[in-house]
Amino acid sequence: MKPLTQTGLTEFLSRFDNFKGAELRSVDVINPFEIKVVLATQDKARAFDWITIELLFSEVEAANLVEDNQLNFIDMEDGISIIYEENKFAFGIGECYNISTIKSSSLYLISNTLKYQEGQF
Repeated sequence: MKPLTQTGLTEFLSRFDNFKGAELRSVDVINPFEIKVVLATQDKARAFDWITIELLFSEVEAANLVEDNQLNFIDMEDGISIIYEENKFAFGIGECYNISTIKSSSLYLISNTLKYQEGQF
């Protein structure tokens, strides 16, 4: 897995168009401090081919998760937001502009570190 940094965050989200219209495949709690989110999305760098992205959140401080059987009901029209604020990564569904708005998302995570891995669709 590759670490995602504050400086690379904007480019990463732009490459995947903020995951608009993506498929939220799974949310796996590895342990209380590590959670993996798996999404399928289109990649601008690969002529908009579909790929799978795994996001690994470590040192998780706060989270609001949903059961796997509810993932298909989450509207991904507005994609996701990942914000680096207060030395933390905050992930939420939809357009969010700060940690406060992320905490009102139907699914959110706040962690100290974030890594990602690309895979086949």
